[in-house]
Amino acid sequence: MAKRVILIVMDSFGIGDAPDADKFGDAGTDTMKSCYGSSYFNADNLRRLGIFNINGIDYDDGTGSPIGAYARMREASAGKDTTIGHWEIAGIISDKPLPTFPDGFPDEVIDAIKKETGRGVLCNKPYSGTKVINDYGDEHVKTGDLIVYTSADSVLQIAAHEDVVPLEELYEICRTCRRGLKGKYGVGRVIARPFIGSNGNYTRTSNRHDFSLVPPGKTMLDHIRGAGKDVIAVGKIFDIFAGAGITEHTYTTGNPDGIDKTISFMDKDFDGLMFVNLVDYDMLYGHRRDIDGYARAVAYFDGKLPEIFAKMRDDDVLMITADHGCDPAFTKTTDHTRECVPLLIYGKSIKPRDLGTRNTFADIAATVLDHLGVPGDTEGESLL
Repeated sequence: MAKRVILIVMDSFGIGDAPDADKFGDAGTDTMKSCYGSSYFNADNLRRLGIFNINGIDYDDGTGSPIGAYARMREASAGKDTTIGHWEIAGIISDKPLPTFPDGFPDEVIDAIKKETGRGVLCNKPYSGTKVINDYGDEHVKTGDLIVYTSADSVLQIAAHEDVVPLEELYEICRTCRRGLKGKYGVGRVIARPFIGSNGNYTRTSNRHDFSLVPPGKTMLDHIRGAGKDVIAVGKIFDIFAGAGITEHTYTTGNPDGIDKTISFMDKDFDGLMFVNLVDYDMLYGHRRDIDGYARAVAYFDGKLPEIFAKMRDDDVLMITADHGCDPAFTKTTDHTRECVPLLIYGKSIKPRDLGTRNTFADIAATVLDHLGVPGDTEGESLL
């Protein structure tokens, strides 16, 4: 009989600073606690699964009879970005962080972009994604020069107005950059950031695309696909893994669309893994330090969980986790925060219990492979 795992990543939904958070300048951060204080926060179904019973959560008493298994997950990899977080979830621990460029990219990189694209470059420094398009958008529209910027993460981002640089041209520019950025310049992601608007009043669109490094080894996705099973990617999962190990994928326009597509896929007779990323927590609310917006997004997902529960079959396992933190109440930076993340596991075959604190996200990969009966060499320990 087919077995299925539905693995949902609430992008950036951390639950408190990691033991080494001080090394990242993130001591005292707690994404969920910051949202918990909002009047818009609601997590009744996450509560039922056991999220407030997780070790270290002391601001809510939780429930005495959770219906799921639950754990606090520490990241073992040397980073706090999306790429490394997802790679670890999929079974690869990264001993070294991916390169970052706090002073902007060196001339060698910028000159190559100019040469390959025939366009100039604006900005070239760390910048808020929403602010950079309004500060440089008018000049970009006038000249056609690309807005190139970065952040505390290992990313090279290229913003362009959709009427100035058509989407397919922007994507091809990013593909070209991706091929050229290797070795010491091998950032985790090259991100296309299209926007619209006029006269200093610009907004980003949902046509973002991430062009990631190929994972440095086999992930659970490769093992599942190699066993002849399905690996369905929803949202930016396909981009994060550069398509490796994925049999089918669909992009999303935001959390509501991603949740709806997840529910629709559950009606299909797939055999294997559906891997879902819900990006709005991070992109729209965490980085923008919007506590109420983040809280509303958590409440929306929580309200849709009963529909997901209703679609589950006897052998299905639902897993909910995150890839890092992005505390909307943290004022030192607008970047990701080094936090532990939750793991909630639910299904008819899952015994509700406290799984304690795990020392790597890679336990998720081991658990997924174990449930699907797929052999594979990944870091981590099965929790089944």
